[in-house]
Amino acid sequence: MAGQDKKPGSRDLTQRLKEVWGLLQRECAEKWNRTLPFADYLVDRWEKAAILGFGKGSTVYDSSLVIGDVRVGENTWVGPFTILDGSGGLEIGSSCTISAGVQIYSHDNIKKTVTGGVEPIEHSSTRIGDRCYIGPNTTIVKGVTIGDGCIIGANSLVLEDIASGSIAHGTPCRVVDSTEKFLGFQEKH
Repeated sequence: MAGQDKKPGSRDLTQRLKEVWGLLQRECAEKWNRTLPFADYLVDRWEKAAILGFGKGSTVYDSSLVIGDVRVGENTWVGPFTILDGSGGLEIGSSCTISAGVQIYSHDNIKKTVTGGVEPIEHSSTRIGDRCYIGPNTTIVKGVTIGDGCIIGANSLVLEDIASGSIAHGTPCRVVDSTEKFLGFQEKH
């Protein structure tokens, strides 16, 4: 039976953790109508962002993997289950949304893998400008620059630079419109 071979104190600790989890879960559900992974009840998103040196007002979930040199501006929200790979340098601007499941890379080991380790891991800095919305489950590869004020649709694979003010989506990601049109800032003739 599960738990029979646990040490006597571990059963008590497990029970206390379940009680804390239940209390935190109920409080969160009542206040915000949501539930979270266990660690996200304990780790403050704003404190984690501050520890990582992110700008004032930015947040990052505990379930996010943050590697290497990652710089984030002010008031940027980094959602749960994201990967921010700064091994080759990663910069994310201010007032951005990095949605759940987004993966942003600044390295790849493709050539190293296919050459059996003869070629090295490749690194190239990746940059996302200010005021960008990156939709859920988007992947951005190394060396890409996304300009200011862009919208990248969900489940996109960004292989090339995206100019400022663009709306883009797809696999591979392609520009389909401008944010000016989306926001209704069209010039009147």
